Amino acid sequence: MITLKPFRAYRPPRDKAYLVATRSYLSYTEEELDDKLNNNPFSFMHVINPKAGRALAPGKAKYDLVREGFELWCEEEIFTKDEQASYYLYSQVKDGNEYIGVIAAVSVQDYLEGRIKKHENTLSAREEMFTDYLEETGFNAEPVLLIYHDDFELNRLFARYIEMRAEYEFTSTDRVFHRLWPITEPKDLDLITSAFKRQNCLYIADGHHRSASSARLAQRMQDKGNDEGAHQYFMAFLIGEEQMKIYDFNRLVINDSGKNKAQVLLELEQRFNIEPKHQETFHPQKVHEIGMYLDGEWFKLNPKIGSFDPNDPVGHLDAEILSRNILDPIFHIKDLKSDDRVDFVPGTYGLEYLEKAVNKGAYHIAFSLFPVSIEQIKQVSDEGKIMPPKSTYIEPKLRSGLVIYPIKED
Repeated sequence: MITLKPFRAYRPPRDKAYLVATRSYLSYTEEELDDKLNNNPFSFMHVINPKAGRALAPGKAKYDLVREGFELWCEEEIFTKDEQASYYLYSQVKDGNEYIGVIAAVSVQDYLEGRIKKHENTLSAREEMFTDYLEETGFNAEPVLLIYHDDFELNRLFARYIEMRAEYEFTSTDRVFHRLWPITEPKDLDLITSAFKRQNCLYIADGHHRSASSARLAQRMQDKGNDEGAHQYFMAFLIGEEQMKIYDFNRLVINDSGKNKAQVLLELEQRFNIEPKHQETFHPQKVHEIGMYLDGEWFKLNPKIGSFDPNDPVGHLDAEILSRNILDPIFHIKDLKSDDRVDFVPGTYGLEYLEKAVNKGAYHIAFSLFPVSIEQIKQVSDEGKIMPPKSTYIEPKLRSGLVIYPIKED
């Protein structure tokens, strides 16, 4: 049973929503951030990454500026708090793919007791930093992306709202079409709440650190004697598993081993069947096909029997096969989180991006992978295992500032 509740969000008015909404600030270059701050007075960047705080290290002084900026926007009514507790139906269309789900407050207890399942490790320092951020600012603007088992009643309800006029309807500059509907009808709220009570578990698709930090905050507040309140929940965007789109996450590698092309291929032959593709760009068509771009040529690599354990939910992932059989033994890359000789490229960039990076000499070798499936994510999560870093690149990516969850209020 999963516990959800509607909440009274802070939101921008209809006419400013498209100006307020932003991508995660980490996805912008410094030049893009400057452009946002100089040319859009309603960009949420003015709140979460103000110019006055750009030079400050993460900490109380910086978070105080964020809180003050948020409070100022509330005074100016750029943000107003909904009068009724709502669930928020959200739709996004990108590259012909439509994603529809509900934004809600999800119980931290479900996370702590394992009903919200993870497939990535988190870094304690980053958890602590974001916990401090949540406590100091008092709000959360970035929902965790959770996957649920598709439910017919929810789909039917969503279909009814999709036919209505949306509260927000706009296309962002990256050509993504956004719509949002507040759901306030008591019978519809009850239907959504009841539907998730029928769910045995949820899976984190994106937002492992945000989930863990929300759990830390709840524990911190409990230690201070605050056992109840909005901090016992965190904001999430929940979509059915059939809605989610998983892209490949490819690798670029710097070869400083001193091994030339012939030596690399010779070592690869011990663990892989190799099929030259020459100048034909090779995109894997199924699991256990790995593409390699080296010296202007593409190769298809198929791992040989015995090079991995097909019964190991992590060991049979292509990203793990690549690490164990190529990156570690041939190029001595052991820690993907810290080794700067490897970089990760979302499949949305295309394989031409990999080719250009190698042809320009920034990297020496590229590897293309087949996307991880939802079944693989669920298997790893169900068995309490952890995927290799950067195994999945998942859509949708939500905008910040459309729906804000107040942590310090019920």
